[in-house]
Amino acid sequence: EKAATLQAAVGDWGYWLAQLRAQTPYTLSEAEEQLSNLKDVNGRQALLQLYSSLTNRYEFKLEVDGETHTLTREALSAYFRHPDKAIREASYRALLDTYAADETILGQIYQALVRDWYSENVEIRGYPSAISVRNQANDIPDKVVDVLLEVTREQAGLFQRYFRLRAQMLGEEQLRRFDLGAPTEEVERKIDYQESIEMVMRAFGQYDGELAELAYRVFADHHYDGEVRAGKRSGAFCMSPGPGYTPYILHSFTGRLRDLSTMAHELGHAIHALLAAHHNVLTFHSSLPLAETASTFAEMLVMDMLLSDETDPAVERNLLMEQMDNAYATIMRQAEFARFELIAHEMIREGATVSQVSERYLAELQAQFGEAVLVDDVFRYEWLVVPHFYGVPFYVYAYAFGQLLVLSLYRQYKAEGEAFKPRFREILAAGGSAAPVEILAKAGIDVYQPSFWRGGFEVLAEMVDRLEYLS
Repeated sequence: EKAATLQAAVGDWGYWLAQLRAQTPYTLSEAEEQLSNLKDVNGRQALLQLYSSLTNRYEFKLEVDGETHTLTREALSAYFRHPDKAIREASYRALLDTYAADETILGQIYQALVRDWYSENVEIRGYPSAISVRNQANDIPDKVVDVLLEVTREQAGLFQRYFRLRAQMLGEEQLRRFDLGAPTEEVERKIDYQESIEMVMRAFGQYDGELAELAYRVFADHHYDGEVRAGKRSGAFCMSPGPGYTPYILHSFTGRLRDLSTMAHELGHAIHALLAAHHNVLTFHSSLPLAETASTFAEMLVMDMLLSDETDPAVERNLLMEQMDNAYATIMRQAEFARFELIAHEMIREGATVSQVSERYLAELQAQFGEAVLVDDVFRYEWLVVPHFYGVPFYVYAYAFGQLLVLSLYRQYKAEGEAFKPRFREILAAGGSAAPVEILAKAGIDVYQPSFWRGGFEVLAEMVDRLEYLS
């Protein structure tokens, strides 16, 4: 009662204090916490460092045009999208065969980390389950995550439809797992920097003029670094220092359609920050599950505008395929990763060998793809490649949560029109001032209901329908 009274009295600081208090049941005595920290430094962190040291030394050999190249992991991954299917397969084999050579030691590191995670967090701290630790950190109830993973698995057939279509576009009877990133037809369309700004502002303005004004503030304050130059770090991100500051965006703009999506995405983050600027520095940033809400929604606004304006079927097809590829990578793949983690943690607690875990990973992958994609036996080792499994167990489902949440919200927007907009603004303006489920509930969204999540897959189903028509 005293805690509730205090939290109510401090206003915007209340949720931050509530989050601290929520850790109390799982916090040990000071002496026990000191021992736990020492154990982590000499145990868990040492194992993670060993994994990094082993895998960072890997070099990958790949023959291209008669010449053998020695590549880093990042350089090798570019060949996963090579037009030549033999090179795509060879690049994957170079990666997975290298990890397979160390399967025993990498697997034993994982086994030790899993046992440590369970012993400390479930047996000693008292969390209900291994994944509950991550759910608590995200402030997402276990049941909501269960529903998310269940609905995603039941929709595997949708992506199988898409992969059959992809095989058809490649002129193949069946897609191989090696071919998920295979390019179909190259449709080059260049957009200059100023035109891209104007297109994004138009898409935002068609939705809400004030959102366009907020986004343009980034350009007006010269906080958008879109120049391509030597020595500039790769990638794109939006950095919001705190309430009252215009966010900064880093992005190397090269004039591709993908750059247009990236610009919209990063400006979406800026809009989110600016709408939440009335909160204090500790409740200003949104929680991880809601962090991509504005950015992905902004991308969809631009994509919708592009698709409605597009007259070239080939360009439209490429836009839709990029959307579906991204949806697979961020929703189905990440949710299935989390499902595998649940299975692997249980198997290891029951004494499974490393080889048995690899076998189960392959079986889960084959079940996910069904008859639509041929999965080579070498992919049994793919789980060894995912560092999140080792360092941040169950982290990856947040990607699926965020992406599918936005698709489901976008479905509501298309169904409700103007009535949806104040509720969406309320979600963004909340920042990180309340639990994600509470923020969404205030906007009339019940994430406990499977029907809400299925709405997101309906958006994807419409994309596949359109692709089938165009093909």
